[in-house]
Amino acid sequence: MADFNQYTRWEHQMHGVKLPRWDDLPKFDLYMDQVTALINDVLGPLGIDTVTPAMINNYVKHNVIMAPVKKKYQTMQLTDILMISLLKPMFQTDTVRSGIDQITAGDYPKQAYDNFIGQLEDRLHHLGEDQVQPAAQNLNEKLMQVAVDTVVSRLQSEKLLRLIKRPLRKIEKK
Repeated sequence: MADFNQYTRWEHQMHGVKLPRWDDLPKFDLYMDQVTALINDVLGPLGIDTVTPAMINNYVKHNVIMAPVKKKYQTMQLTDILMISLLKPMFQTDTVRSGIDQITAGDYPKQAYDNFIGQLEDRLHHLGEDQVQPAAQNLNEKLMQVAVDTVVSRLQSEKLLRLIKRPLRKIEKK
């Protein structure tokens, strides 16, 4: 019962999560250490693994995000890193990149990012409640809904697994 109460408290903590919209992100370019600090501060309350400079360098190397200009990252790169960090545990980075490209092909990157973050925040704020999502009007909207559901389900699953994890008995060899 104590574990379930812990889970319920976690759900209530998620109700208060505030994620940055495009306009909330810095209006100036950031160096790598500033980028990792910002991304990790944003994602920390969700319990998502920290982002390292090596990870970001790999995203650049593999053309998952645009290369920095004079070692400085802009808003577009920050939003890409945030999205990749949220979705990478479930999908390969090239699949995440493809999804971002697909969504932004039909919508401005700012609007697409804000829509995703808004939907994610809304789902987190209503964890533990029966919630009916509006019907998607097209495949891009459906893709975004499924991606948000996937992130939320992953967060819930990881929290539940941490709470119910028990030491496993060692099986004796005969």
